[in-house]
Amino acid sequence: MVGVWEPEQLRTIVLLSEWLAYGNLNNWGQLLYYPHRLNTCIEHGARNVILRCLAVARIWRVISVALVFGLTAQYVPPVFGQQSGESKLAAILQPLIDAHEGTVALGVRNLKTGEEFFFNADSPMPTASLVKFPLMVAAYQRMADNELDPKALLTVRKEDKVPGSGILTEHFSDGTQLSLLDVIHLMIVYSDNTATNLVANQVGLEYLARYMERSGFAETKMHSLVYRRDTSIFPDRSDKFGLGSTTVSETMRLFEMVWNRQVVDQLACKDMLDHLFANDDDLMLKRYLPAGTRFAHKTGAVTAVRNDAGIIDSPAGPIAICVLTAENADTSYSKDNKAELFCGDVGRAVFLYFNPVDAGSGNATEPLRVGSAGEMVLALQRSLNDRLDPSPALSVDGEFGPMTLEALNAFQKSKSIPVTEQMNVETWAALGNLITTDAPIPSPEIVNSEVPVLKPKESLTGPPIVNARAWAIGDGKTGEMIWHENGDIPMNPASVTKMMTAWVVVGLAERSPEVLDEIVTFSGRAASTEGSTSGLRAGESVSVGELLYGMMLPSGNDASVAMAEHFGARLAADMDISETDPFLIFVEAMNREAKRLGLETSTFRNTAGFTDEKHLASAADWVKLGALAMQKPLFRKVVGTAKHGARVTGPGGYTRNVVWESTNQLLDMEGYHGLKTGTTDAAGACLAAHASRGERELIVVVLGCDSSQSRYVDARNLFRWAWTQLGEADTGPMEKE
Repeated sequence: MVGVWEPEQLRTIVLLSEWLAYGNLNNWGQLLYYPHRLNTCIEHGARNVILRCLAVARIWRVISVALVFGLTAQYVPPVFGQQSGESKLAAILQPLIDAHEGTVALGVRNLKTGEEFFFNADSPMPTASLVKFPLMVAAYQRMADNELDPKALLTVRKEDKVPGSGILTEHFSDGTQLSLLDVIHLMIVYSDNTATNLVANQVGLEYLARYMERSGFAETKMHSLVYRRDTSIFPDRSDKFGLGSTTVSETMRLFEMVWNRQVVDQLACKDMLDHLFANDDDLMLKRYLPAGTRFAHKTGAVTAVRNDAGIIDSPAGPIAICVLTAENADTSYSKDNKAELFCGDVGRAVFLYFNPVDAGSGNATEPLRVGSAGEMVLALQRSLNDRLDPSPALSVDGEFGPMTLEALNAFQKSKSIPVTEQMNVETWAALGNLITTDAPIPSPEIVNSEVPVLKPKESLTGPPIVNARAWAIGDGKTGEMIWHENGDIPMNPASVTKMMTAWVVVGLAERSPEVLDEIVTFSGRAASTEGSTSGLRAGESVSVGELLYGMMLPSGNDASVAMAEHFGARLAADMDISETDPFLIFVEAMNREAKRLGLETSTFRNTAGFTDEKHLASAADWVKLGALAMQKPLFRKVVGTAKHGARVTGPGGYTRNVVWESTNQLLDMEGYHGLKTGTTDAAGACLAAHASRGERELIVVVLGCDSSQSRYVDARNLFRWAWTQLGEADTGPMEKE
């Protein structure tokens, strides 16, 4: 019985069989021994292999290939791209991910132990300059196939130079000649954009795309030359991702193949690792790694994207790691960019997790001294600041440098300990309990002596306990508030705002039904609106009637801006307003409607629900507006739709299909008729929901929930409680206890 084979054993067997069957190695044979693609290759390649073997007419060759199939059928490749369950590593990394203001995909795998963690690992993300890594691999493949000459001289022409990272543009004159290998080195070490375009022109964007696809990396693509969007071979992906796209699982797998010498050939992998080890970007994953730690990696950064991926050569074994971030709140290029600091925190946490004792020394038994770095140095610096009088005011940066050494020597002298210029058992004992956090942790005696102050017993009557910071229940036909908690306090409503945006549009359509057939063309301003989107691009068009679904179902911020730009100018005449920006005119119309309807706490500053200190409304106001809006057949139809398809027209006359799905999870339950969801960091998760039982209709609004799911739980519990109350005494409004 054949057991599970190790990848290197399989590779040897398959290479031997390939040689026996064909006398050489070809692309198919190369793919076959990649462990992560093994099953797919067997599934799709068996028939062709057998036919090729028969063509050779050597029975022993057929047997050799059949033997390989028998052996490899027992092989179960590692699963990549799955989000890990609860583990110690997850417990360390997940809080960092949750706290980051941006979209994150992350993967970690210890290549020695197999322990791993993945988050959103199969989600395509923008690469920025990280795409230069697969470009390098493809270049080496073409050199190995004798299709490119590594010593060929490439000329740096003035027209080839592009801005951004690197040194060629600024420091080399027009006509400079460099070998292909030297240009690849500049591309990886300095992320040189001009060098990248020179390499890409040699390799070919189409070749790179085919090479990645046939190697099993379908989502890893370089869309165009750097700063040359006009050269894009994937225009749609360029619009969505920029220069390139990939996933965590694919990027990690390609790095592991290079590390394990499983792509191109062994010499090429060694050369590629030399380039990657020389990468001089130490502001992301490498930021807090101990001094001297070898890290073969490539980074990428554009305005809202910060990426880093590679192999950390750690004492506990090589660690494959990839962090992809997008839509980052901090888009600055300062050394303290929050996304780059996040990458640094991840790199430090991963290194210390697998190398837990004095990560700075690279040796568990080596004492802290100049050159050490990591968590223990951080604790030492905090403790020395606290225990020395006067305090040395050390920077708590985790780097053991001259200032930390001076403070350590001073402490040893103050305790009559021989000055050793490094930590030892006697010094640790004299230092006492370490301060491991910025806010000192109290002693066990203090913690254990504390007597908890208990809150009063919970009442067994009244509405259910909910997560929302404010809620209201009102009559679904009249808008009269029946019960509430903080329901009259104005709060940030997030995208619940779009109820008012839609109310204004539906009102226009009621007065002039032909409005629904008018065509809205998306401006650059509308198409670039951040956050939730209808997915239309600048220059694309769709009717007002269709766009209502694009605004209300997926909560398209872009659609709300497009609506405002479309209708703003015609509203100005009715309002006697001097404002000329159609968007601001529309917002003013929303505010006037709020005043006309008696929504006393509602003020609007935009159409989408973006956070603004003056963009506020209470739960009671949303109950009132919701009841009025649900009397409008068009409004009721749109918000009660779970999924809607439309056809949009683009510049030049092309058409394409779009599908919009509602964000309201209550629509899959009988008796719920929709309204609007909303979520921002400031507002929390919000929901206005409409439901009916028999002839009775209710609206429940919850604002400021901690999570998307908790708003639905809160709303359902409040509905259940309200129906029960009304079933017992359905004679009119009841006062909240």
